[in-house]
Amino acid sequence: MSVLCYNKGCGQRFDPDQNPDDACTYHPGVPVFHDALKGWSCCKRRTTDFSDFLSIAGCTKGPHNKEKPPEPVKPDVKTSGEKKDLEDLKPKFDEYVIQAPKPLESISRPSPDEPFVRLQQKVASSLKQSLENLKLTEANEPDKTDEEGDEIKVGTSCKNGGCSKTFSGPEGSEDVCLFHPGVPIFHEGMKYWSCCKRKTSDFNTFLSQEGCTKGTHLWKKQDTGKKVVPCRFDWHQTGGQVIISVYARNSNPEISRVEANSTVLKIHIIFEGDKEFEQQISLWGVIDVTRSVMNMMASKIEIAMKKAEPMSWARLDLPPVTNPPPGKEMDG
Repeated sequence: MSVLCYNKGCGQRFDPDQNPDDACTYHPGVPVFHDALKGWSCCKRRTTDFSDFLSIAGCTKGPHNKEKPPEPVKPDVKTSGEKKDLEDLKPKFDEYVIQAPKPLESISRPSPDEPFVRLQQKVASSLKQSLENLKLTEANEPDKTDEEGDEIKVGTSCKNGGCSKTFSGPEGSEDVCLFHPGVPIFHEGMKYWSCCKRKTSDFNTFLSQEGCTKGTHLWKKQDTGKKVVPCRFDWHQTGGQVIISVYARNSNPEISRVEANSTVLKIHIIFEGDKEFEQQISLWGVIDVTRSVMNMMASKIEIAMKKAEPMSWARLDLPPVTNPPPGKEMDG
């Protein structure tokens, strides 16, 4: 019976009875994210694209590993004297998995069909300088032609997020691909894919999460002018604002935009020349569009949304509404 390998960068299944010392190619180091660049501490390759980071081939040979890394242990809280409520011992991140907001007395939730308004755009001098440098570099580079053709090399990693399969030949191309169609989200120490939201605080467990969607392998990224790619984003909040950070490097201010109404946000970013990122979010709370802004910097974009009311948001997006079974009514 085959089992899953938990070595970082592998994620393939193997037979424990046939596991030679060079069966696995993996990363013995740890993931490193710095200044929008992503890579592994054990090798030098760096990339700004999260899907490229997930497909970086391992740099070390060894046997496969069937031991699943343990989840971080919750701190052992010892009480002396008076008893503490069990609620106090819950992990801090549990407070972010809450139900949809209840109707507010002071402000009712507007319709998501309200007209959209383009947020004010502020371009930092660092981005302007970076784009100027790129133009000078491109002007001095000779024209390049694509000579690779349509041939796929054996060992090429699947470009779908969450798939760890490699190309072994035409006969293996028809295998079903298990992948994540969403984007990776890191927030408050938790890591998960937007398409299935299986949250974990351990990066190795996040990387080994099996895909939630079946499809065909993607051995080569489609070249259609613009390349729609996943992009890592994070969010945090203050008393009066919710700030989304999209880690898109060297974004184009002329054709990038963020539109919103009181409860829905539409993000459309063109960055690094031909990469395109799109995301629509049904917001948990209500925002004041006229006082919200899109700040564009060289390494990322920050969307600062003004809260319509100074209250804490339980999460960024509004969970889908689930209808009660026929014949049953919701408690009032």
